[in-house]
Amino acid sequence: MVLFSFIQEIAMDLGTANTVIISDGKVVVDEPSVVALDRRTDKMIAVGNQAKLMHEKTHENIRTIRPLRDGVIADFNACEQMIRGLIKMVNTRGRLFSPSMRMVIGVPSGSTEVELRAVRDSAEHAGGRDVYLLFEPMAAAIGIGVDVEAPEGNMVVDIGGGTTEIAVISLGGIVSNNSIKTAGDDLTADIQEYMSRQHNVRVSERMAERIKINVGAALTDLGEDAPEDFIVYGPNRITALPMEVPVCYQEIAHCLDKSISRIETAVLSALEKTPPELYADIVHNGIYLAGGGALLRGLDKRLTDKINIPFHIAEDPLRAVAKGTGIALKNVERFSFLMR
Repeated sequence: MVLFSFIQEIAMDLGTANTVIISDGKVVVDEPSVVALDRRTDKMIAVGNQAKLMHEKTHENIRTIRPLRDGVIADFNACEQMIRGLIKMVNTRGRLFSPSMRMVIGVPSGSTEVELRAVRDSAEHAGGRDVYLLFEPMAAAIGIGVDVEAPEGNMVVDIGGGTTEIAVISLGGIVSNNSIKTAGDDLTADIQEYMSRQHNVRVSERMAERIKINVGAALTDLGEDAPEDFIVYGPNRITALPMEVPVCYQEIAHCLDKSISRIETAVLSALEKTPPELYADIVHNGIYLAGGGALLRGLDKRLTDKINIPFHIAEDPLRAVAKGTGIALKNVERFSFLMR
C-alpha cells in the first residue's frame, strides 16, 4: 500500500472514440470513450468497454453516452464522470487518500479557447491539480519518435474518431495546421448510410464499425492484401425480415471515397500553407499517418499516389498520441509547447 505518493502523474489521450491513459510510461487504460448513466439518478453505471457493450442495447432507464463529438466535449457532466471512472481504473491499489494529479491531455489542434477550457475544467473536476494540454498532432509526432524540437519540417496526419488533424511541425511548434471534422466516425456513418441505401439493410453504428474494421479500404484494388468478404446480418429496411448480405471491400472503398477525398484536400491545403524550406524537408522525410484511420487498408498508398510524397504509417497508430503525451509528461519542464 502506498501511503505517501503525493503526486501521481497521468498522461491521457482523450479521444472521441477511445481514451488511452499512460502512467509510469506504461499504457494502463485503453478503453472506448463511452459512459453508461442511470437516467433517474445520473449516476455512472459503467465506463469504457463495459459501457460500449451496452451501447445501442439499452432500455429507457439506462443511457449510454459518447461524451465527445468531433473531438470536442459535447456532454460536460458525462465527460467528467468518464474521466473519473477511467482514472479509478489506474488507482486500483489501496491508498489512504487520493493523490493530487499532474495530467497531460491531448486536445485537437483546431480547438477554440472555450473547448480547451472545457477539457481543463473536466480534468480538474476529476482530480487533476496540474493540468497541461498538448495539441494532438504534436503529441502524435512525439509518440512516433520525431524530434519535434529540431529545425526541420515534419508533417503528421492524425485521423482520429472525430477529427483529422494535419500539422507541420518545426522547432517545437506547429507551423501550419488544418483540423477537419471528417474522420473515423464519418466513415462509419457513410457505411451505415450505404448499407441502408444499397442493400436495404439497417445496421447499427457498432455493426458499421465492424464492417469498417473487417473490410474497410481506401482503394478498390488491394491485390494481395484483400480481406475476405464480411457477412452482415440485419433487418430489411422495408419488410423488417432478417437478411444476410456479404460485403466486399470494393464497395466499401467506393462508399468511403468522398470522405477520403476530403482528407486528401485538407492535406493539400496544409501543404499549400507550408513555407518552401519546410516543404522540402517534408518531401524528404515523408508524411506520418497516425490515429485509428491510419489502419484503413490502402490509405497510405492512395495518399502517396495522390500527393506524390511518401506516407509512413506509425508503428502503433492507435496509441501514438497517448505515447506522445506520456513522453511530454516526463519532460514537462523542458517542453515549452505544453499549455498550462
